[in-house]
Order: sequence, then C-alpha cells, then structure tokens
Amino acid sequence: MGNDRLKQLIEEADQAFDGKYAKELEQLNGFSREEINAITPDTKDLRTYSVLVKLVEEASRDNRKKAELLNQIKELGDVAVKIINKIPGFYEELHT
Repeated sequence: MGNDRLKQLIEEADQAFDGKYAKELEQLNGFSREEINAITPDTKDLRTYSVLVKLVEEASRDNRKKAELLNQIKELGDVAVKIINKIPGFYEELHT
C-alpha cells in the first residue's frame, strides 16, 4: 500500500471518528465476535456487519442525513437492523 493511500485512509478514519455518528461508530466497532454471533450466527452475516460498519463510517465522515443512513441500513436487510438495534437508541434516533 502506497504512502499516499495510507495517509488518505488515516485521514478518512479520523474524519469518521470525529463525525456525526462518531459515538455510534465506536460502539459498532466495539462489538465482539461473540456479540455479533449472538445476533446472527450465520457466517455470511459477518459480511453484512462489515458493510454496516463501513456504511456508518462513511455516513459519519460525510455528515449524511439520518433518513438517508436509515434507508441504507434497511437496504442491507434484517440482520443490519438487528445489529444497529444493539446500539442503544441509535435506530430510534435515525427515525427523528
């Protein structure tokens, strides 16, 4: 990985963790493998979790509107909604 690409990734991560959904992103990243398996034991659903993390990261970095993020989470499916519901109040917050 080139030095410029690494700098870009670091900058994007900083922006995401300083952005609109920083607290929620931190909680989402804090889920253990066991917690994810308790929500959804299907190993294919780990892919959904990974996409969900990236989605919230981008939304935080870009200060995406709640309704847009909510729609994208719903598009990921029931597993994504179940995972996001494990962050206290976040799903409800997206509805306001």
